[in-house]
Amino acid sequence: MAEAPIDIEALENEGDIAADYIEGLLDIADFDGDIDMDVEGDRAMVSVVGATLDELIGEEGEVLEALQELTRLAVHRATGERSRLMLDIGGYREGRRKELFRVGAEAAEKVKESGEAYDLEPMTPFERKVVHDAVAAAGLRSESEGEEPNRYVVVHPAS
Repeated sequence: MAEAPIDIEALENEGDIAADYIEGLLDIADFDGDIDMDVEGDRAMVSVVGATLDELIGEEGEVLEALQELTRLAVHRATGERSRLMLDIGGYREGRRKELFRVGAEAAEKVKESGEAYDLEPMTPFERKVVHDAVAAAGLRSESEGEEPNRYVVVHPAS
């Protein structure tokens, strides 16, 4: 079965709705920040850049995760469609992506050396996806195990 083509117009609409929602939240909370929108692959990407926004990221990104879910709900309410929108604040996710890619690559190296499966710490869905991509790039297989919020990645040796 062929994959459905990506509807760029619908993703741009999601980004517009999300940007309006985030802009409203920033106004209410009296935070400064500029909003950038983009489409990356099959999802809308909304980034808040500018002022110091650490309060909107929170410890280990938990406030950012909550804001992303609220923004996805706002998009769902407006469109009736489930959103896979990605929200980034102050470049936090991009920095995490680089760090997590390194973690995945290092885990793959450990598994190649030992020949044994290796379990990583629990991670958010975004974090697990980045690690899965890094492991695949290293030529190994990985899978997520456990239940949220303690779901984690297991890296397996090549068969």
